[in-house]
Amino acid sequence: MKHIVVLTGAGMSAESGLKTFRDANGLWEGHNVMDVASPEGFEANPELVFDFYNQRRKQLLTVKPNAAHFDLATLENDYKTTIITQNVDDLHERGGSSNIIHLHGELLKVRSIVNEAHVKSWTTDLNLGDLDENGHQLRPHIVWFGEAVPMIDKAVEICNTADILLIIGTSMQVYPAASLMHYVPENTPTYFIDPNPAVSNSKNLTVIEDNATTGVRKFINLLK
Repeated sequence: MKHIVVLTGAGMSAESGLKTFRDANGLWEGHNVMDVASPEGFEANPELVFDFYNQRRKQLLTVKPNAAHFDLATLENDYKTTIITQNVDDLHERGGSSNIIHLHGELLKVRSIVNEAHVKSWTTDLNLGDLDENGHQLRPHIVWFGEAVPMIDKAVEICNTADILLIIGTSMQVYPAASLMHYVPENTPTYFIDPNPAVSNSKNLTVIEDNATTGVRKFINLLK
């Protein structure tokens, strides 16, 4: 069974109604990114950080997977399929995919500020005073700027085994995630779905200049 490795970014979830966070000014929902997505921001104003992610969590619970999420899940009928996502939503899971690596954490999980391996599911507001079993404050299970990406080595291992690489809805400009496309075996057929791709066609690369829902359907038809 051939192995399809899928790299997804914010454009994957945009058609579900999830904002892509960062706007043209580099702000996230009106906030400087370092105020709400860095250890320093959390230390300076934890209430602001909690509120930011509480709002994101509430929004996530109101949206549903789009056709692209469901179509990716159908690939598992004929291919080994692994999704490596930069997204912190759970739409791949809800769309039916079963093998997902979250590079940047998960919005519906929290973790202890003392033990990052102490992770638990969380669907309501998270506030100061919400503690783990050992009395330590909980924080969003999100990889913030300046923090290590724990799953990056696992993602590299997966890319090493790709027979086909599919990239959806990401500029591939944010590192270390952007480096993953360079870890697939040489001459691996690569497909890049994005309405405004920052790459041009080259050897082994097929650009599908479209949004996720239409682009994934075109990709599946190309496979056939």
